[in-house]
Amino acid sequence: MEKRVALELRGRNPSQVKELNLDNCRSTNIVGLTDEYINLENLSLNNVGLTTLKGFPKLPKLRKLELSDNRISNGLNFLNGCKKLTHLNLSGNKIKDLDTLKPLEDFEHLKNLDLFNNEVTSIDEYRSKVFALHPSLKYLDGFDKQDREAEDSDAEEEDELNGDNESEEDGTDVEEEEEDDEDVSLSAVYNDNLEEESSASSLYDGSDAEEDDEDVDDEEVENDREGNQNSKVQDGEENADGEPEESTRGKKRKHEDDDEN
Repeated sequence: MEKRVALELRGRNPSQVKELNLDNCRSTNIVGLTDEYINLENLSLNNVGLTTLKGFPKLPKLRKLELSDNRISNGLNFLNGCKKLTHLNLSGNKIKDLDTLKPLEDFEHLKNLDLFNNEVTSIDEYRSKVFALHPSLKYLDGFDKQDREAEDSDAEEEDELNGDNESEEDGTDVEEEEEDDEDVSLSAVYNDNLEEESSASSLYDGSDAEEDDEDVDDEEVENDREGNQNSKVQDGEENADGEPEESTRGKKRKHEDDDEN
């Protein structure tokens, strides 16, 4: 069993293990399992050949224990370190009387007990007596007090675990919703500011465009005016007093006529 435990660890720390399967590993007693498995929830020891539970470790979070097809006849008190046990399978063992089951009275959360194929099942009014011995028990050998078949134990345990965490999750959900509301309000304010800035910038850009257009128009008018004046001067249309001026060509011609005379 010790080698099988080391193999199933796969290099992990024992405190990290939540489920351990040691079926068919063959051992008459508990070896290799220690109190280090503080987070172990499911343990399977079917068809191992166990004759005693002496040395069974203290497993504070163990909920499901499989011990079917062994040779256990007594010593259930060695399981007292597993107070959260809800499912215990002892089918196919050597339990003969109800006194052997009395140590299970300390398990306040025990809901599913399987004693199928043990001699104790042949006792008169066996079922009613076992249910009376363990008030917390809901299913015995797969059936409840009204002989209705048990529900899926895994689904039931999952519901219990979810119920234990509901209060914590509710608190976190409320905080997350409040944070989401704050994010939405901040984003809305930010978007409003962006819209106001964009509208203001569009108005500002429009006024600048109009002013630029006016400046361009004024420059064009001024340039046209100067161009007209320059063309008039070059053509000799007017002098400073508004009288027509002779062009340079006219003056040259006049000078040549005077020379001939």
